[in-house]
Amino acid sequence: MSESKLQSLDPNLIEQSVALLSRRIAERFPGSSLGNVSKQLLLIAKQAKRRSESIARPIFALRAGSVMLIAVIVAGLVTTLFSLKMPKGGLELVEFIQLLEAGINDVVLIGAAIFFLATFESRIKRTRALRAVHELRTIAHLIDMHQLTKDPERLLSAGPVTESSPKRTMTAFELGRYLDYCSEMLSLTGKVAAIYVQSFEDEVALAAVNEIENLTTGLSRKVWQKLMILHTSKTAA
Repeated sequence: MSESKLQSLDPNLIEQSVALLSRRIAERFPGSSLGNVSKQLLLIAKQAKRRSESIARPIFALRAGSVMLIAVIVAGLVTTLFSLKMPKGGLELVEFIQLLEAGINDVVLIGAAIFFLATFESRIKRTRALRAVHELRTIAHLIDMHQLTKDPERLLSAGPVTESSPKRTMTAFELGRYLDYCSEMLSLTGKVAAIYVQSFEDEVALAAVNEIENLTTGLSRKVWQKLMILHTSKTAA
């Protein structure tokens, strides 16, 4: 494997990992809601390579249009400057200040217009990346919702059950596998998010991906706390 491959995430390998995890969940818990979430994550992982490549690819038509408009603006500004003529009687101080203020305002507006055109492509790509990352944020919260009621303490202690209590249908082994799957899905969710900024260096998009990674890491930590309780109880038993 080349050095460049070692230094980057391979979308195909991530997709394969998600697909394998989805099959494992379907085989262990057929028809479960967690399995449906894994299928959603697999669909997003399949789209991630195409989307990330589209985001990284230059939009040449937009670049050409922006360059032409910037050139027209600059040419117009230069033409205006060279067409200015000093009044024969000169300028009084008040008139000079008014002219200077108007000139500064025009320069600021022209600069803002050029900046808008120069960064237009990046903003379009950023919007696409943030939209994709938002899908993964939703997936992460869905995974967290599925593990919320999977409490090992309820399985280990025979406390009173009410009508609204979660159904305790899993064995300790099944609960451990379920929580393991949740943790793996959260980790892979963060990996899929990282694909979008691998070839698109944008501070806002990178911050959004870092937020997803922090979110999935924090949620996974909650899952591992439950797993530790479950493993400790098995050891004690």
